[in-house]
Amino acid sequence: MSIRIFRRPGKKGRANIQETIPKEMYDSAMRILEKKRVAIFLVSYNAEEFLESVIDRIDKEILKKCADLFIIDDSSRDGTFDIAKSIEEDHPQYPIHVFQTPFNRGYGGNQKLGYLYCIKQNYDIVILLHGDGQYPPEYIPNIIASFEDEPDAVFASRMIKKKWALQGGMPLYKWIGNQILTFIENRLLKTRLSEFHTGYRAYRVESLKKIPFIFNSDDFHFDTEIIIQAVAMGWKINEIPIPTHYGTEKCHVSGMRYAWNCVKSIIIYKLNNLGLFYSRNYDFQLFENEKYQFKKSPRSLHQYIIKNVKLTSNMNTIELGANYGILSSQIAEKVKKHTAVDIIHPTKAGKSETVVLDLNSRFSERLPKKHYDLCLALDVIEHLDSPEDFLSQVFDILKVNGKLYISTANIGYLPVRFSLLLGQFNYGKRGILDMTHKRLFTIKNFKNLIPQYGFKIDKITGFAPPIMDLVSSKGVYVFIEKIHIFLSRIMPSVFGYNFLVEATRMESIDDILEKTLR
Repeated sequence: MSIRIFRRPGKKGRANIQETIPKEMYDSAMRILEKKRVAIFLVSYNAEEFLESVIDRIDKEILKKCADLFIIDDSSRDGTFDIAKSIEEDHPQYPIHVFQTPFNRGYGGNQKLGYLYCIKQNYDIVILLHGDGQYPPEYIPNIIASFEDEPDAVFASRMIKKKWALQGGMPLYKWIGNQILTFIENRLLKTRLSEFHTGYRAYRVESLKKIPFIFNSDDFHFDTEIIIQAVAMGWKINEIPIPTHYGTEKCHVSGMRYAWNCVKSIIIYKLNNLGLFYSRNYDFQLFENEKYQFKKSPRSLHQYIIKNVKLTSNMNTIELGANYGILSSQIAEKVKKHTAVDIIHPTKAGKSETVVLDLNSRFSERLPKKHYDLCLALDVIEHLDSPEDFLSQVFDILKVNGKLYISTANIGYLPVRFSLLLGQFNYGKRGILDMTHKRLFTIKNFKNLIPQYGFKIDKITGFAPPIMDLVSSKGVYVFIEKIHIFLSRIMPSVFGYNFLVEATRMESIDDILEKTLR
């Protein structure tokens, strides 16, 4: 995400606020209005005292050129809706439209409706304005002009010029709290926004289409969740400074609850990226990316296989569940012949022979019996209808004393145990509780399963979550991964995010009988 800050000279307070808008900026806004369909979205709840003055303060030439000024009253308990309707009727020269929710949707829920409306109307830009007068409508030209370099969003910030907020009547405790919370959020998300908590924003509608905002909270931290989604999608955000006005409007936000919800939203996003939790609004197809499928961290499962599995030029090897075949391509360089098998065509398997097979089928009937010296089955068995049938078929295609390297997620992983203690069992896109998993394993029950199908377990190795692949390969994250991998090796049943079993294919009872009779 890139952030650009516009710094413009300005007056204090609300008087003569148009003087803070340079002519070139105003002209730029008018040019954009000629080319783009810009809508002003006015959210209102119990705002009867302020609504008329807010609309009156919008520059009339700007308003005439806007595609829409639509008001969504969130089932106010006062006369907000009636006042809005009278404004609409009294000013037919302006594109004003008034709507009311069938029931109170909340601040975030109201925004969802407004943005969906803009998408359906094919608007280009939507400006979010509050009906309580806290944010200056006079700055709408500044916001529109900031779209000249095609950002995804523009935030009108009260904290670029921090003294403005205090001079505008922002209570000191809110001023301090805003900065502390923004600092924490910037550190967690690696951003440099001057303020996370402005409600005066504008979005490119095409950008809104690409994020799952409809799954965000209906509460006030909806705005923070949009920023998290913007970071995930690499949005370009421009910031412009605005003054603040705190008057007699009522605040409907519980400060501590709001702060906790903002921080919690970022934590959930981080856990979602690690595959430890799933929240639909942070599902950005991360785990479908082929770069994720092949782990590059030097302490990852894939790198362990490359560095530690003994491969020789006279071996026949096979990978079941090869996905794109990136790992298979490296193995194929070291052995006589390597086969990459998956339900999709492993297009990146290099010199490997590629076979498209459903591992839920009788795949061993399509493959040679007692043929392979080594079989890889990494994070596959938990997705299958019958892990037992899979192991039986792997036994059939491996030579006697052939090696099986098989891995799976560890449902006994400490964070999962802790979540269960709190009553949380959350399936997701990937990770231990991947929603496509059909069987869950601890190390203990996996150890009991493997020998029943003719294999002798040689070694079990625990692995940490792929922090470097999913979060960062710099600084503290490298240290965290090293500590985690150390703990997963000494106590894999508790600290192993997933684990690898190295096993040897033993002789079948028929082979032993034949030798006995011979």
